[in-house]
Amino acid sequence: MATEKKKFFQVQIPIINKEIELLAFNSESLDNRFVKLDLTSDLRGKSLEIRLKVSLKDGKPIAEPVEIYLMGFFIRRMMRKGTDYVEDSFNVKCKNHTLRIKPFMITRKKVSREVRKALRENAKKEIEEYVKGKTFENLILDMINNKFQKDLSMKLKKTYPLGLCEIRFLGINDPKGYIEEKTVEKNEEVEYENIEQAKEEKPLKKSKKKKEE
Repeated sequence: MATEKKKFFQVQIPIINKEIELLAFNSESLDNRFVKLDLTSDLRGKSLEIRLKVSLKDGKPIAEPVEIYLMGFFIRRMMRKGTDYVEDSFNVKCKNHTLRIKPFMITRKKVSREVRKALRENAKKEIEEYVKGKTFENLILDMINNKFQKDLSMKLKKTYPLGLCEIRFLGINDPKGYIEEKTVEKNEEVEYENIEQAKEEKPLKKSKKKKEE
């Protein structure tokens, strides 16, 4: 009996109007699989990565975003001596999901603890106001187009001018662990994809985040 061979299937990504190829035995086996796309080449060097979940709609595999984030090496590259960084992590509600958001800011010079606290509090307030009238998909596009970060930076300028203002992570909050359970159950190795060519490899281990003093 001949062994069934894997083949490539076209998968649509409507949010960025792209199409990728995934290797599978059949289209049904793509359901609930996860892929990661490196958007660096599309963003002129800004190292954003998006994670998507594949589902079948009318028999066709469609990939929809679950989270988007800056890669760690991009953050490390932006750090400079004589500056401070401010980061936070909190849940916030948009129109169609509860989200986890992690803003990241770098000051132009060393600042006091009071200034860092004010930046963190004001950033949270501005983000909550910004996302409440938008869908998760709108926020993903705003982050890719740098609109989200630019608006936040302009608002925080009144508190302290920043050298860098970014959203380090934006994703659907999943307290029940559904996303991670499905990743292990349906896809033993999380797939990393680029826009041009499909490929499979093991995910990189995340480096431990340095805690702010």
